[in-house]
Amino acid sequence: MSDFKDSQEYPGDEEDWGPSRSQVKRDMEALQELGRQITELNPEQQAQVPMGERLASAVAEMRRISANGAKKRQLQFIGKLMRTEDADAIREAIQRFDSASAAHNQHFHALEKWRDQLIDGDNDVLQRYIEEHPAADIQHLRQLVRNAKKERQQNKPPAQARKLFRYLREISEGN
Repeated sequence: MSDFKDSQEYPGDEEDWGPSRSQVKRDMEALQELGRQITELNPEQQAQVPMGERLASAVAEMRRISANGAKKRQLQFIGKLMRTEDADAIREAIQRFDSASAAHNQHFHALEKWRDQLIDGDNDVLQRYIEEHPAADIQHLRQLVRNAKKERQQNKPPAQARKLFRYLREISEGN
């Protein structure tokens, strides 16, 4: 008679074999795809992506490569370097640049809200913005807000409000 009377389990079934080879391959391909997305950003956007020195130089090297086979090898190398990076932080940074992503829309709406509050509000709103964004040029910001308020009072097209929005976006991307 067997030792496995009522149980259909076998000794050793409890072992954790880890992810399958297929899963490991899918994960590596996802990292390589994320690396490809980094290479498609413009240099100013790439500078805002949190990545290590080796990955940054590999991405910069990708811009200089023109041969398709070499590009494919370089993407594989970038994918390999991505294993040591914080993929979630990189993915989040890339999504901010993707105009279709929710993170980008949320950031855009926050900037619009600041612009509207600055134009409609008083010095308290301006002071709160300056406290939250110390990199802002206070004199330039005050001038933009003043011009946008004047423009709104005169029922003119929102050219100054657009300038204010662009400046707020520059400040937020610089942080």
